[in-house]
Amino acid sequence: MAKRDSTLVYSTDSGRIKEEKEAPSRPKGDGIVRIRRETSGRKGKGVTTVSGIDLDDAALKLLTAELKKKCGTGGSVKDGVIEIQGDNRDLIKGLLEAKGFTVKLAGG
Repeated sequence: MAKRDSTLVYSTDSGRIKEEKEAPSRPKGDGIVRIRRETSGRKGKGVTTVSGIDLDDAALKLLTAELKKKCGTGGSVKDGVIEIQGDNRDLIKGLLEAKGFTVKLAGG
């Protein structure tokens, strides 16, 4: 038999190690909601991203659902950024301004 390097696979010394993961914290915005149109990494498909909204996760999901209904498209929330399919910047800007947010169109 060939000699193998000893690599520890299992040990009973420390028992179960359970790390508590805390929710990733999103950076606080400056109070301005930025709306951009992105196509990078999406095979040329345009997506409108809305960032800088300072809401908790539950309220952000409700706002996303409302924006998806008004735009008539799909979308999702990823890391605190709302993604709505298609180029709906002007419609989303009007809806968010009616809700009292300060909105800027960012990018080209």
